[in-house]
Amino acid sequence: MARSLALAAVAGILFAAQGAAPLAQDGSIDSFELAVLPVFEQSCGNCHNNQLMSGGMNIAAFANAGTLLSDRDGWERILARVRSGEMPPPGVHRPLEDQLSAFVSYVEAEFAVADANMAPDPGRVTARRLNRAEYSNTVRDLLGVDFRATDEFPPDDSGYGFDNIADLLTVSPTLMQQYLTAAERIAARAVGGNPLPQPGFFNNGARTRRIDPNSLELIDIVDYDADYIVRVNLNGHRGDDDPPVTLRISVNGEPIGTFTVPVEISQVNRQGGATQRSSYEARVFLTANEHRFRADFIDDAGLANIEPRNYRNVRENIFPNSIEIAGPYPPEQPRTVPKKALICDPASGRECLDRILATLARRAYRRPVERNEVDRLREVFDDASASGYTPHESLQFAITAILVSPQFLFRIERDPEPGQIRPIGDIELASRLSYFLWSSMPDDELLSIAEANTLHLPLVLDYQVRRMIQDPKSTGFAENFVGQWLETRSLEAVTRDDDRFPEWNAELKDAMAAETRLFFESVLRRDRTLSDFIDGNYTFLNERLAEHYGIEGVEGEEFRMVELATDERSGVLTHGSVLTVSSYPTRTSVVLRGKYLLENVLASPPPPPPADVPALDEEAVGTAESLRDQMERHRSDPACASCHAPMDPLGFALENYDAIGRWRVRDGEFPIDASGSFPNGRQFSGPTEMKALLLESLPAFAESIAEKLMTYALGRGMESSYDRLVIRNLAAEAATNDYRMQSLILGIVRSELFQQRRAARDPPIRESLDR
Repeated sequence: MARSLALAAVAGILFAAQGAAPLAQDGSIDSFELAVLPVFEQSCGNCHNNQLMSGGMNIAAFANAGTLLSDRDGWERILARVRSGEMPPPGVHRPLEDQLSAFVSYVEAEFAVADANMAPDPGRVTARRLNRAEYSNTVRDLLGVDFRATDEFPPDDSGYGFDNIADLLTVSPTLMQQYLTAAERIAARAVGGNPLPQPGFFNNGARTRRIDPNSLELIDIVDYDADYIVRVNLNGHRGDDDPPVTLRISVNGEPIGTFTVPVEISQVNRQGGATQRSSYEARVFLTANEHRFRADFIDDAGLANIEPRNYRNVRENIFPNSIEIAGPYPPEQPRTVPKKALICDPASGRECLDRILATLARRAYRRPVERNEVDRLREVFDDASASGYTPHESLQFAITAILVSPQFLFRIERDPEPGQIRPIGDIELASRLSYFLWSSMPDDELLSIAEANTLHLPLVLDYQVRRMIQDPKSTGFAENFVGQWLETRSLEAVTRDDDRFPEWNAELKDAMAAETRLFFESVLRRDRTLSDFIDGNYTFLNERLAEHYGIEGVEGEEFRMVELATDERSGVLTHGSVLTVSSYPTRTSVVLRGKYLLENVLASPPPPPPADVPALDEEAVGTAESLRDQMERHRSDPACASCHAPMDPLGFALENYDAIGRWRVRDGEFPIDASGSFPNGRQFSGPTEMKALLLESLPAFAESIAEKLMTYALGRGMESSYDRLVIRNLAAEAATNDYRMQSLILGIVRSELFQQRRAARDPPIRESLDR
């Protein structure tokens, strides 16, 4: 097997040293040849060479000291693996601990020297389009209009784990047309000046979900302030002796109609076997926005006599089958609905119109507006008026123009002069803050402080950050950051095998997502320590989720904080959401869960799997053979071992939780063995011991979450050596504050990366947007 000349040259030194690297006179190892190359030769070269390239790495490429500077990224990966104990792996010759310690100390010392001489580089973010979540939230806060961008626009591309990365948020001609169509609908609802069309049944991208066997939910948007008819269609029947059921129709949680529904089989059912169908409806006034319609059978004692597999069998059960919305109808009673955009009546004259346009443009563009910008919007209004539109309808055209402007759709920051670095302006800082902590536009307080050029002052900035964290709008931060960091956003698309998991439904799915979001909000707003994510002994439950977990004493649909009596559910790693998204539809996966821990907690993602990986025998899992036995045999294949060796032993720690997060002690016919080990060889038995060992790695976890938070805050990856230096410093500073969440957030906001910007090194791609 080929060796680099550098490695061969030190072979004599290695044997002379008998496995120990010689020390300098002061006791340190100050030579690359003595501190690094012996470890390469003894433990790395057999796998990481130009023939095997295990993990995609050839160690010969790092066999000289100059690469510590020229390939810092590669050395960062090597150092992380050695420092964590993952490398050298079990079964490979392991140098003496003094040697490994000398290796780590030498590389860290070289990095420290390089870091001390590193020129500051805050990086640069290109003009950044609002992603779907930011667009929806901004429209809500600007105009008071609910808009589901996730239904109207295509998915945003993701990078570095998030979908707010500036370089990936491109705009196509098709998307621009969708923006125009959406802006017209949003503007009409924001003003409400259009006459009512002829009523009829409609579906504005409605989403129907079966909550449980007796409950159906529909989420839909209505475009007019008017009366609507909500119709619930039932299907199926039960036996002659079953009691009637009570149907309740509600909108946004408020009942609008209650009906007694007979369930007996009619004569036509007896003769022809036809299915019994019936409909019930109620009329309600609705504002032009999104609403949640629900049909429930309440106090249904007969359901207990039906097997779960027959809940949708029309010959065994009766159930809500669909919800329809009809309208709009003129309100039976006069109604006046306030509109956020209408701070005065646009029909009252030019002064009011200019006030409306100037206020909307300032907030939509997230900066002070020039007089000529307001004049251009008034020209749009005047053109519409000249064409015969009413003042309210004409205002809709002006609002549409605002919503399709690049000043609204993009977050634009001015570049410094070529070769320069400058602090961003207070106006730009306000938008960075609001889209970081709210996923939405600055409010009037934040924007006014920025306009006064005082937001950058340390005491003012800290106060605003703490105020924004406590504001309900920080739920947007929790939803979007946590949903992508912990991958719980994918819960919406999760399916489960109905025969194996009949309990899985939309209600449970929603409860799981809510638990994790509320937990993050609690850590954030209560300024809890990052260690709570690993073993916090509390969570947030409603009756449905508590029942799923086997926790007693929680009643009702409302979520509340629950102190945990055991550590079975402590920390987010044992949340149903996390355990579900890291499983397959039919079973758990130690591979997915081990990979999940490596990526999201230990910041040590495994290499990509090789092609043609052999599949497990799914039929044998839990019946003929335990999952552990199959995985250990799978891992014995050398082609699989390099990836699975660090993942599988971690994933086994969570095997006491099934594919929808329930606690179990057996997997089919086999008892659960939840023992495993970390990449550094430290062993554990079960999730409790695994979490205890994770707490010992809290500095690494803090660095991992700091990197993810900064990536999310800036909308770009942490790619440069200076980025990583700032991240390391943030984690170290957080350690001095007991790893408190708000101290980490404040550290990010105070950092050069967040508050400064350098000029483009290449010609700006979107130069026209800055004009």
